[in-house]
Formats: sequence, structure tokens, C-alpha cells
Amino acid sequence: MTDDRPAHGRLRGASPVLVADAVADRDPLPGTAGFAGLLADPPADGTPGPALVRDVLGREPLFVESAATNPARSGAWSFDPEALRDPEPLPAGTVMSAGGADRRWSLPTPPAADPAPAQAAVEDALRATLSALAAEADSSTDRLAVAFSGGVDSAVVASAVPDAPCYVAGFEGCHDITAAREAAATMDRELRVVELTHDDLRRVVPEIVAATGRRNPMDLAIVAPLYLTATTAAADGVDRLAVGQGADELFGGYSKVVDPATDDRVDADTVRGARTETVHTLPSQLTRDVLALRAAGVEPVAPLLNDRLVDAALRLPGHLLATPHERKVALRRAATGLVPDSVRTAEKKAVQYGTYVSRELDRLARQNGFKRRMDDHVRQYVDSLLAE
Repeated sequence: MTDDRPAHGRLRGASPVLVADAVADRDPLPGTAGFAGLLADPPADGTPGPALVRDVLGREPLFVESAATNPARSGAWSFDPEALRDPEPLPAGTVMSAGGADRRWSLPTPPAADPAPAQAAVEDALRATLSALAAEADSSTDRLAVAFSGGVDSAVVASAVPDAPCYVAGFEGCHDITAAREAAATMDRELRVVELTHDDLRRVVPEIVAATGRRNPMDLAIVAPLYLTATTAAADGVDRLAVGQGADELFGGYSKVVDPATDDRVDADTVRGARTETVHTLPSQLTRDVLALRAAGVEPVAPLLNDRLVDAALRLPGHLLATPHERKVALRRAATGLVPDSVRTAEKKAVQYGTYVSRELDRLARQNGFKRRMDDHVRQYVDSLLAE
């Protein structure tokens, strides 16, 4: 997810020279915030050109016609799946040309670094990333806002752009609105609260399905508050929305990474292994989120997914990721001095629960006759909304 929009027309997120070098060198983290598109001139390693490319974490969505014999030709690929007849996502880390698809990049799995230099690397990378965000915000004519939940991830992002308005969405009384109000007051930030209603959910579910192709209740509960935040911000004249996406996956924010050997939600039996599993979910999540945000009328900016920060996070030892007493340990330490301690140490619920959207989708389903004893009752309710 990057705001370096296609200055080169057919390639988003990075220059053709940088991407060609990354292809030739098989460098999975060449210093970008993600890229995808058409590389018109082949690199010197013999890769046939032109070729489609998508970075190792899939931060920029890209789609191809499923039956295309030459997917790199004009009309056979798009950043927007609705522009194609039968779109399939180009897998993250792939280079695809008339000669076929090559999984050119894989997520690095470096050994754990020593704790002190590992922590220092995260701190250096975070400050460099935030400085770049601040400089970009100062130089751009686009209006930037921050999706703000009151947790450390969004607060750190907001710290780089102190004049940017912050937005939070959720149902009345939910955790995210309470946390965001408290954090915004502590940080002296402008906060726009988007209080959701059942009518909002009924209205946006079909819109989200159309934009993302996702119709399962979990995806919808995750995306709906982000989508409604973005539509409100866009109506206020916001062009770009900065988000904290990626922090939970990279830095050990999920409860399932704390004691993975006893948690059946992951296959790994170490903290670092479980964290790697969560990172591998990012391409699918980011495709969903980016498409939803663009459909809402804003361009997403995800500074915590910058290559430099990704590389530093992947080198953290397990106890700087998650312990029984704290999650995202290294990120919280790196946030010292950037955000108030009360915000830096605050716990946050998953967005679908912290906003009450999952609960209220379930309530809507039951109010409309789809009882919990029915198989996948919320999905059946969603299908009924799409059929109207």
C-alpha cells in the first residue's frame, strides 16, 4: 500500500529501474513500500519482457485475465479487477510474462539478531519511515488524514503528521471510539468520530463486496469500519488515508503468536515461526483493504509496511515480538518519545470487535430471521442483502 502513484504510467510504487534491478538481483525488499504493474523493459538477467511484477508482500494489487496467453499485453491485466472479465490476482512476489510465471521473490527468513542491535534497527527504521511520511505530507498538495483507533500503530503513524485530522469509526460505546477519544485528547489531535448504524452496514455491505469480491462475514466486519472511515474522510476532501496496517503481523500483535505450541490457530511452535505465518497472510489482506479504500475514494498510505521496517521486524528475536505479558514489544519500545506512554502501552482489540461491527452484523442477521442455529447464519444474511 503506497501512495507513490504511477508516475511511470504502468508501474505503481517504484521506478522501472529500481524494479528491474530487484528482479535481476532477486532482492525481495529493495527499499519501497510495495510495487506492481508492467515492467516494459526486461532486466539484464534475461527475463523476457514486457513482464508483470508484484512485490513480495502484495502491497499493491494487480490482476490478470485468467485465460490470457500473454498476460502482459494491453487489456489482459489491471490494477482494478472490475476492468477485467475474469480477473485473478497476480501472486505476491511474482514476475509474469508471455513465457510464464516465476515466483521471483520470497519473504526473507533471517536468523534472529542480537536483542540490542535488533531493537536499534527497528527504532532507526521507524524514525526514517516516519520522517519520509512527514516530508511527503509537507511537499504534497493532497490532503492527508489518519485512520486512528487509539492504539500504538495508528498513533505512531499520526505522530509523523501532527496537522493531519484523525478519523475513527464504530458503533456507539465501542472500544475503538473510546480509545481513540482518549488518545486524541492526550495527543491534542483533531478527531472525527464516525458513529455507525445498522443502516450503514446494510448500505455498504454490497458496496464492499462489489469492490473487493469478498463476501464472508469476517472480511466484511474487518473492512466495513475502514470503508466507512474512508468514505467520510473522502467526503471531507481527504485524498490520502494513512493507516497502521501491517504492524500486528510484523511485530507480533496477535494473541496466537504468544504461545504457539499450545495454540491450534497456528502450525508453528515458536513465536518467530507463528509471526512468519501471520506475515504470509498480508497479501490477501492488503488486496482486500486497498481495493476497499480506493472504492471509498481515498488512496491508502501504509508507512509501517515500508521495506526497511519489514526487514528490521523480520530480524527480531521472539521475546521482542510477544511475551505472555506484552505484544508488539519492539514496536512499543520504538514508540517511546513518539507518543504518550498511555497510548504506547494501550491494548487494542481486533477492528471487527473493537468497533462492534462483528457483533452488530450478527444482530442484524438474527433480527432478519437468520438465527444462530442456522448454518453460517451471518453469511446467509449477507447473501440476502446482495440479492435485494
